[in-house]
Amino acid sequence: MPDSAVSGPIPDLRSRSAIPGTNSDPLPDTYSDPLPDVARNDFPTRLTPLSWVGMEGIAVPLRLDDPAFPGALLGHVDAAVDLPDPRVKGIHMSRLHRLVTAACEAGALTSTVLTTLLADMVDSHQDCGSTAARVTFRCRVLRARPALVTPGLSGWQDYPVTLIAERQDGVTTLSLRTEVVYSSTCPCSAALARQAVRDAFVQHFDGASLTLDTAADWLSANATLATPHSQRSVADVTVERRCDGAGQSGQTGLAINDWLDRIEAALGTPVQTAVKRADEQAFARLNGSHLMYVEDAARAVEAACRDYPDVVSAHVSVRHLESLHPHDAVATASYRAAA
Repeated sequence: MPDSAVSGPIPDLRSRSAIPGTNSDPLPDTYSDPLPDVARNDFPTRLTPLSWVGMEGIAVPLRLDDPAFPGALLGHVDAAVDLPDPRVKGIHMSRLHRLVTAACEAGALTSTVLTTLLADMVDSHQDCGSTAARVTFRCRVLRARPALVTPGLSGWQDYPVTLIAERQDGVTTLSLRTEVVYSSTCPCSAALARQAVRDAFVQHFDGASLTLDTAADWLSANATLATPHSQRSVADVTVERRCDGAGQSGQTGLAINDWLDRIEAALGTPVQTAVKRADEQAFARLNGSHLMYVEDAARAVEAACRDYPDVVSAHVSVRHLESLHPHDAVATASYRAAA
């Protein structure tokens, strides 16, 4: 029965008289015995240590450490600790749930809050021998994106954001993961299209007199005799940040807008929201001036991460959802700063 259907005082289940349709005989004394705790008192049938044990998808109000997104966001959290002692049957899920929920309700998830949360998760499982903890927070953020040309025209673009905090051997790491959607135009296809148009132009005007007006008229009608293939593409970027507040860049907090701007600028062709014809033409020019293979995209984004002084490591994965093929083109790049 749902909670909303319950009215009046909650019956005392220790007495049968409180339950309609039953006699007044009290329940046996054994009903008041402590509830069984299998995870604490039983032994596993197989003595195997476990790398991670926990929960995924805990719904929470999420406040990021970023002044650009001050409000609470709908978030989901994964939380886990290790279970190195093979004699322990299971961890205490409710302890992790309470710690994660309390941290999210208290305010923004600063690096200090996350470091304390991980330490508390480990401390709460001393009886399990746990020494490591990990939490992953997922949400989506909205950014207003102006049109390329048209004044006053804009729309909203949403971006997935994942915050990953992990404690291993007493050391805490903090990583930020996000995705940027962009357009990619194949350089080879562009070259083939240009050759096809050039050959048609030469064939049409071979031996004929040519003026600027006749050439312009021909191009207006025939410049798209062949067009290069382009497609929506995705850059998935994870960066490990320093956990000591403001770093060499002077940025504090997550600086999500700065990261998204860097990635979009490196690619040059982020997808647009609201557009008019002038904006669509500007986007076509951007695609023409940013021809890229999947390899080019991965290298450009990796370089943008490498140039950021607060990055400890970066992993870039790009995917071009090919319009020429039924399969995708993919590339990855990784970077770790010198110690």
